[in-house]
Amino acid sequence: MEGVKLMNRTDTKFCFTAKHLNEILTELQDQYNCVEIESKRISTYQTVYYDTSEFKLYLQHHNGKLNRFKVRKRDYVDSNLSYLEIKQKNNKGRTIKVRIKTQSANLQDDKNSEFISHNLPFSPSQLLPVIRIDYGRITLVNKISMERVTIDLGLKFIKNGNTISMDDLVIAEVKQEKKNKSPFIQSMLKRRIFEGGISKYCMAIALTEPKIKANNFKEKINTLNKITKNDLTASSYRSVE
Repeated sequence: MEGVKLMNRTDTKFCFTAKHLNEILTELQDQYNCVEIESKRISTYQTVYYDTSEFKLYLQHHNGKLNRFKVRKRDYVDSNLSYLEIKQKNNKGRTIKVRIKTQSANLQDDKNSEFISHNLPFSPSQLLPVIRIDYGRITLVNKISMERVTIDLGLKFIKNGNTISMDDLVIAEVKQEKKNKSPFIQSMLKRRIFEGGISKYCMAIALTEPKIKANNFKEKINTLNKITKNDLTASSYRSVE
């Protein structure tokens, strides 16, 4: 995996229903290796996202701003590792990720604070934990080219003791040095699963913050509801709080 971390890359996202997954994995087994951790092919991830009290990072994404950021502490449960990570989408449309190992969720701890201050145009004191997202991840590595595919399933958005589950949804992200029609992308197109998606963080905030600006994500959320046969909105989340 060391050669395919792709910390500076292009990303292509696809969303589809879980019923297609086994068929897709079987079809691609000659082109991709499936990463195993502790003999498991589905790894458990628990991620806490941080934002300002005004959700400035979320709004950067909603408004289509380039040079935008996400900040998260991600626990790789099966390997017992935790990282503080910053993802940037730069003005060339590339994704750049930096991270450090950490056990602390407090961004004002010395090590975390220095990392945030060096890599983000926000003070650590401005950032608060705003939501947790849990899911399982399958990771495929192309056998001949610099490409990695992450396949996330069993998504759960957890906030204030409430949980939204999206069990039928699969979010696949193709990570490449340069965008090309790899076997995975061709498999998507063959099934008329077209490029497009919404970040897990943005989807979670749009669905759990009733007063947040989300009109630019409305169409994407409607599409996800069709895929999962749900009718999730921020209003429906608020009604169960």
